[in-house]
Amino acid sequence: MLDESLLDAPDDLARADRRGLLRGAAEAGARVRTAARHATEAGLADLRPDGRPRAVLIAGPGTAATGVADLLGALAGASAPVIRLHPTGVAHAAGALRWALPGWAGPVDLLLIATTDGTEPGLAVLAEQAYRRGCSVVAVAPERSPLSEAVDGAHGVLVPMAKAPYQEYDESAAAGPGALWALLTPLLVLLDKVGLISADPQALQRVADRLDRTAERCGPAIATYSNPAKTLAAELADSLPLIWSEGEGAAPAGRRFAATLAELAGRPALAATLPEALPAHGVLLAGSFAAGADPDDFFRDRVEEPQALRARVVLLRDRPTGGLTAAPAARELALSHDTAISELEPEEGGELEQLAELLAVTDFATAYLALAGRGHSGHN
Repeated sequence: MLDESLLDAPDDLARADRRGLLRGAAEAGARVRTAARHATEAGLADLRPDGRPRAVLIAGPGTAATGVADLLGALAGASAPVIRLHPTGVAHAAGALRWALPGWAGPVDLLLIATTDGTEPGLAVLAEQAYRRGCSVVAVAPERSPLSEAVDGAHGVLVPMAKAPYQEYDESAAAGPGALWALLTPLLVLLDKVGLISADPQALQRVADRLDRTAERCGPAIATYSNPAKTLAAELADSLPLIWSEGEGAAPAGRRFAATLAELAGRPALAATLPEALPAHGVLLAGSFAAGADPDDFFRDRVEEPQALRARVVLLRDRPTGGLTAAPAARELALSHDTAISELEPEEGGELEQLAELLAVTDFATAYLALAGRGHSGHN
């Protein structure tokens, strides 16, 4: 259930937002500018690399690091493989996590470390391992964290993570939008320098501007009927979102949306890319999650009985129209099963700007579902 009255009560939303999710989404543009400045101050903008790395390895805990690796992999495309090193351990706690370099990693490879914590001994060990193997090491982590010494010892570069304006770092928001942009931006600067992606200072400025503009359209003060993020949250209220993406950047944006819906809003969601989403999720549209699955639904007592989850398709696209697209087939499949469909397509612009807009709208939607979802926000 969604408390829709809360969606249009900005003061109540602000009070309920104890983890700073809406604030993190609103400040994403500012975080990009600060993080780009930190990257320049750390010397990334002055790098004169010998050549492209053979492979880029990324290590770090949690949803933020997963999102960073996924996004960089999509943006790098065929330039070089971007591989996330998944942690192992008996618990998801800084002291328990361990990472290992693949056996083939060596002097022609680049290790990136991205963490909102910086106290993980496993990441320090990884940096030392990379140094012994001759891998270059660049880390983004909180300033003066234990990791900074290890990176120093590995002759690597540490970029201090850009904190949110006016507040100390809040660990509970590590999966939120602020953390994503704080970790991602310096690595965009770096991979632009080594020639794997295109993200010059002007492009990052446009990304920050697009995030600001999207925050103006999606912020808590804007009413639901003209607010794409609140509208999406309301549409997803009692549904199982099937997030179907089309386009290079939309795919990781869709996977991140599914991950943050689960982690921050307590909502199950499934992500898949078109056209493979059609057979992968087609049976979900015909089974017990189908819109017309319960013929008695019309007579249900809406107060006493909780509504069953119904599938709803969310179509995220970032490719220019006119190319080959599976969107018509997706709409047709949803329509043939009486399944509602929500569509998000960013305004024209560069690849990074379009991606930023998709991330921003879905991050705001996740925040609204987390805050106004009954049973999640304390507003029961």
